Amino acid sequence: MPERETRTGNGWQDGVSAAPGGLLDLLRVAALVLGSDGRIALWSPEAESLLGFSAAEALGRDACALLVAPENRLRARELFELVRTGARWAGVFPMRHKDGSSRSVEFRTMQLRDARGDIHALGLGTDAETVRNVERSLALSHILVDQSPVGIAVFDTDLRWVRVNPSLERINGVPEEAVLGRRVGEVLPALDVQAIESRMRQVLETGEPLLDQQTIGRTVADSDDHAYSESYRRIEDPNGRVLGLAMAVLDVSERQRAAAEVAKARERLAVIADASVRIGTTLDLRQTASELADVAVPELADLATVDVLDSVVHPGGAAAVRADDSLDFRALAFKAGHPTDAIKAAGPVGEPASYSSSRVITQCVREARPILLQHVNNTALRRIARDDSAAEALRQAGVHSYLATPLMARGEVLGTLSLCRTVNPRPFDDQDLTLATELAARAAICIDNARMYGRERATALTLQRSLLSQEPVPHGGIEVASRYLPAVSEVGGDWFDVLPLKDGKVGLVVGDVMGKGVHAAAIMGQLRTATRALARLDLPPAELLHHLDDIAASLGDSDTLATCLYVVCDPWHGRCEVSRAGHLPPVLVDPDGKAAFLDIAGGVPLGVGGVPFSADEWELAEGTLLALFTDGLVESHAMPIDAGLQTLLRLLDDTHLPLEETCDMLLGALSREPDDDVALLLARRRS
Repeated sequence: MPERETRTGNGWQDGVSAAPGGLLDLLRVAALVLGSDGRIALWSPEAESLLGFSAAEALGRDACALLVAPENRLRARELFELVRTGARWAGVFPMRHKDGSSRSVEFRTMQLRDARGDIHALGLGTDAETVRNVERSLALSHILVDQSPVGIAVFDTDLRWVRVNPSLERINGVPEEAVLGRRVGEVLPALDVQAIESRMRQVLETGEPLLDQQTIGRTVADSDDHAYSESYRRIEDPNGRVLGLAMAVLDVSERQRAAAEVAKARERLAVIADASVRIGTTLDLRQTASELADVAVPELADLATVDVLDSVVHPGGAAAVRADDSLDFRALAFKAGHPTDAIKAAGPVGEPASYSSSRVITQCVREARPILLQHVNNTALRRIARDDSAAEALRQAGVHSYLATPLMARGEVLGTLSLCRTVNPRPFDDQDLTLATELAARAAICIDNARMYGRERATALTLQRSLLSQEPVPHGGIEVASRYLPAVSEVGGDWFDVLPLKDGKVGLVVGDVMGKGVHAAAIMGQLRTATRALARLDLPPAELLHHLDDIAASLGDSDTLATCLYVVCDPWHGRCEVSRAGHLPPVLVDPDGKAAFLDIAGGVPLGVGGVPFSADEWELAEGTLLALFTDGLVESHAMPIDAGLQTLLRLLDDTHLPLEETCDMLLGALSREPDDDVALLLARRRS
């Protein structure tokens, strides 16, 4: 019949006895009682499990003869007599198993007396190796807990402390004896006690551990908030009875700060990468300044202003030096990350302003260094703002931190980037200053490039306009109209001309020097002058282009090339002779309004050399319209040249507008903001 065991707890409670633990079950302690004669009087089931003898086999037998090897019996009898005299003995003794093997058993022995006064000996024994394993496990547990750098706490099922290791004592700032028997909130109220105890109850109820739970708060050991990582596990005995829970605590404040620093570094790199793409998309000064402000807000600041020296916008030498060290600025961009009245404090974009030496941006330019005002007071606001009303607007907007960094390119200070924080509660720090300086440096190069480009473009445009023909002079039988439109980005070498020739003839010229800028404009001027000189010799178109070809090869670089179209009109005889050097063919619109390109040999560009040019003659009836143009009219990044040529034919087909209106109509439809220069020359034979 199997043994029946009754346990208190884990099912029912009698209100007096407590639930058993599991350690004795693990040890399986055997009990045996010897009478005064040394015979076995009592024998427990655990003794049978330990030594193999049943109660029937053991009871009444001499213990030494049954359980002790012959060589150990003398020592066993000595120990038995010692216990009978009232002494206690504890130790390990080799016992004989029923199977003949020897088992090391750890004993606790003591004297017993019954009601008659007879003396008995009680022996409590268990397997010595099992005891050693438990002892090693307990010792290791104590070492790990006491020496662990991780804070470890043990709580009972009422969420009260029953153990705290030294690491947690240091984290808490409270010794173990001060927390035992108390709950977390009674000792550390500045922690998120509600969240901590909620996690504890969840683990006790479900048995599922919770790992790396984040808590922000402070303990007695610290005056500032720290970040803690907590892990919770339920503690059970071998029988599954819940004893409480263990909590491991790590102060991860440094890790959190390091992660935050890494995140900030990544954000700064992302801002710089973003700036390299977004700043300097054009060579327009104000657009570049606006792009800088757009990158700075809201990534770095809540308000951003870009001011440059007036001499940058209107070049003409160095900025004027005044006795009071003031400087002339122009605000090129202002950006706010949210609606704010601070816009009233910013100078009007594009308008000049003179700032005294007491202004921060003046100091920033004079000293060519960034200026950081981490905490702004009323005195600092008056140095930041242009006047008292602007300072009040900034104060009302909540400006609490300010940073100005110079826009420096190629060793020259061009202006400043000014940044303010209002909504962002964190003041600017050294890392923000480094990022702002990097953004300002990148933008300054773009601003300087835009400034130099603007100067070159203005020079090239002035040169080109001075070299181009003025309003064409009317010629007997030919009515003419013309337009020149410079490219939005960079001036090229397009030109046109109307030349009076002998016998009432008229020469029409359109050309395009390959290249951009001042160089192309200068080459264009030389070719135009040469064309005028050669036209006076009354040379046929093909011969004139041949001489221009020789001249082009000797101008500028050896690879100077240009295209040219030369038409000689004879309005009195109704004929025209056309020759072209790699240029687009002209459009002829007959008196009936039918538009078509003249089918003539294309030739090679001027400057190639060694290739003869040819000419073709065409009838020029009364009312016939000729359209000469450069490729900028019909080609752009949004319109391929084939599509542009077909659109030009469609626009000219069946048109009977006056020539001036026809010019405006063509430019409006084809080249509102051309990528390349546009030269257009229209000529119509009068009645």
